[in-house]
Amino acid sequence: MIKIVYPDYKAKIKQQAGKEMIFDEVRKQWVLLTPEEWVRQNFLQYLILVEKYPAALMAVEKEIFLNDVKKRFDIVVYDKHSQPWMLVECKEMNVALNNSVLNQALRYNINLQVPYVVVTNGSYCYAFKLAERQLTEITILPVFCK
Repeated sequence: MIKIVYPDYKAKIKQQAGKEMIFDEVRKQWVLLTPEEWVRQNFLQYLILVEKYPAALMAVEKEIFLNDVKKRFDIVVYDKHSQPWMLVECKEMNVALNNSVLNQALRYNINLQVPYVVVTNGSYCYAFKLAERQLTEITILPVFCK
């Protein structure tokens, strides 16, 4: 398990039609601030500010199809060749990071074929490297190769 220490970052938050909205710097749009969205936005900032992953190579909440069923992944980081490199599945803070959460991410990876899968609930995360059909837990996030 990896303990995440978030950077000091001031989220842009506003009220709109009686609902709290947060500005997503990657999607460049205001989105409803839910507990899961709070985790997603903070983890994005961690990846960008601490891990130095380029925001321009990230996608958030994009649709994919699994057996003709439309799903949305939370975060995908692409490598410098625009190939999917890391998949991040975010859950709200009170959700346990268990096999069900990992299996959800692995199902998304059937289409994406990333070498790294991360699951997080905002407080902790588990990271895994996939190589030669083996899933190995890693204790630090991989360095982004520029």
